[in-house]
Formats: sequence, structure tokens, C-alpha cells
Amino acid sequence: MAVKIRLRRMGAKKAPFYRIVVADGRYPRDGRFIEEIGFYDPTKEPSVIKIDAEKAKAWLANGAQPTDTVRVILKKEGVL
Repeated sequence: MAVKIRLRRMGAKKAPFYRIVVADGRYPRDGRFIEEIGFYDPTKEPSVIKIDAEKAKAWLANGAQPTDTVRVILKKEGVL
């Protein structure tokens, strides 16, 4: 089972809001997930990012692979 930390798109058309979730890589982008660990809102100025660092570190320690976008967000928040 390839576990990924990725963004799940929410919100209205042309007003995206993302939840940072841990999901099996085989599930669709907005499909089933294991756990929600934060959110990202790029529509605000500056962008709003809230991550539970402890949960993120625990999932990374267990082998979850972040996507490229989530990797940048985690670095920005100091988790990686």
C-alpha cells in the first residue's frame, strides 16, 4: 500500500480550498482518505496554511510520501 500525503480539493468553482490528507495512492484525488492533517487556502493574501506537525512527522516516519506540492508546503511550515 503506497501511502501519500496530498491535497484534496474542496470549495467552489474558481475558489479552491485544499485539505492536506493522508491517503492510499490508489484512491482518486478527492476520494477516500485515511486522515486529515491540515488545510491550505491559496485564495487569501497571504496564503493560509495550517498543519498538525506531529501527525505529519508521524506519517512521514511511517513511510508516507508527500507529493511535490505538499513537500513545498511542509518545508515552508518547517515540518521537513
